[in-house]
Amino acid sequence: LFSTKTSEDPQFWRSQARRTLQSVLDRKLNTNVAKNILFFLGDGMGITTFTAARILKGQLQNQTGEETVMTMDTFPNVGLAKTYSVDFQIPDSAATATAYLCGVKTNLNTIGVNAAGRNGICKTQKGNEVTSILKWAKDAGKSVGIVTTTRVQHATPAATYAHSVSRKWYSDADVPESAKREGCTDIASQLIKNTDIDVIIGGGRKYMTPRGTKDPEYPRDFLSRGKRKDGRNLIKEWQILKTGKVARYVWNKSDFDAVDPETTDYLMALFEPGDLRFEEDRNPSMDPSIIETTEKAIRILQKNPKGFFLLVEGGRIDQAHHDGRAYMALHETVAFDNAIAKGLELTREEETLTIVMADHSHPLTFNGFPFRGQSILGKSPLWATDFLPYTTLMYGNGPGYKVVNGKRPDLRNVTTKGKDYVQLSAAPLESTTHSGEDVAVLARGPMAHLLQGIHEQSYVAHAMAYAACVGDDLRHCQEQPMPELDTSLSSAQ
Repeated sequence: LFSTKTSEDPQFWRSQARRTLQSVLDRKLNTNVAKNILFFLGDGMGITTFTAARILKGQLQNQTGEETVMTMDTFPNVGLAKTYSVDFQIPDSAATATAYLCGVKTNLNTIGVNAAGRNGICKTQKGNEVTSILKWAKDAGKSVGIVTTTRVQHATPAATYAHSVSRKWYSDADVPESAKREGCTDIASQLIKNTDIDVIIGGGRKYMTPRGTKDPEYPRDFLSRGKRKDGRNLIKEWQILKTGKVARYVWNKSDFDAVDPETTDYLMALFEPGDLRFEEDRNPSMDPSIIETTEKAIRILQKNPKGFFLLVEGGRIDQAHHDGRAYMALHETVAFDNAIAKGLELTREEETLTIVMADHSHPLTFNGFPFRGQSILGKSPLWATDFLPYTTLMYGNGPGYKVVNGKRPDLRNVTTKGKDYVQLSAAPLESTTHSGEDVAVLARGPMAHLLQGIHEQSYVAHAMAYAACVGDDLRHCQEQPMPELDTSLSSAQ
């Protein structure tokens, strides 16, 4: 723990460095074949978010925070990914997800298609579809799953199973009639049709049911009702497709908790009509946390002797940043880090390649000269030239622009540490944009060293596939037999 006394002693820093050095020297390359791939995606979790969340995590435990070691900090292999899309310098979650899941860079707003697919133009979709590592893993006999804090039809999870020239075609009501005539289908219908996904957890009930269907949780809320024009109930269709297997559909925590991973083949859990609630707003009696959903997914998938691929998305880090609410974004990131800890606890490093990365960043700045241990959500002790204080965290653009008559708001009597506080931004926008700097890629487990260095984001899918011997490049299996596993340890988990 931080104290002035220990920090003033040079021996403190020297011995800490020696321990770190020895742990790096003792590291052995893990060249096993990855039986499992556990892929954690923090949507919008740029380096600034990562650092600020580390400090918050420590401060929530009554520590100064800067020296906190997050679960993410323990990953020995670190690289950077270039995030630009084919048509834009700064990308969105659809183009980036297609890159790191399908291994091909593409255009903004498009999912599971190459860059010959044009945003919103259906006729450019056919013949330009690209498949994802989730499909490659399934084709190799592995179990596969998606866990997200957004709707399961959202850009990141959708890139594992869908092909769409518009990320916004959630249900058929969102697809233009002309596109339907040209043969394009909505993302929700592709969820149950394209790839046989064993575990599907997130939100998005309203895209699965006929227009006007009352939501089981919010029957009086008109906006929560079913959206589909075609009259299909995709939840019922999914259940029929799984006839003969143990397939559970749940929409609340008590039913979710009752699902026994040992006897469940398939699980679809949709906890909200749209995206899940922010972690700080979540009703723990109705909706499980990302830690609980990650655990359930792994326990179901890991029964397969051939292993699994699981995508876990902390999807609302990004949405909080779009609202200019750093408090919410950082708390989402802390919850995400806790889910990563649960994933590592449930799997074995010898056989599981675990990757943590962001798809893109946000224009969040970490600035001023705050004192050591000062609240990450607080104000710089040094005021600006207009003799007013400013917050340590601010945005380059977004809804926090508050200059009136050439003056910034006076924050002296404003609490900036609440969950609804919107940080000041330099340019007025309804929603903060993304930002374009490289994002961190963290890896541990078999062949994790493949992720060191600076790479195109589209490289990540190929590195994962090589490590696990799925997809086209099977050289690693031909060179390396699967490790003999101690089955007593696996079954104990």
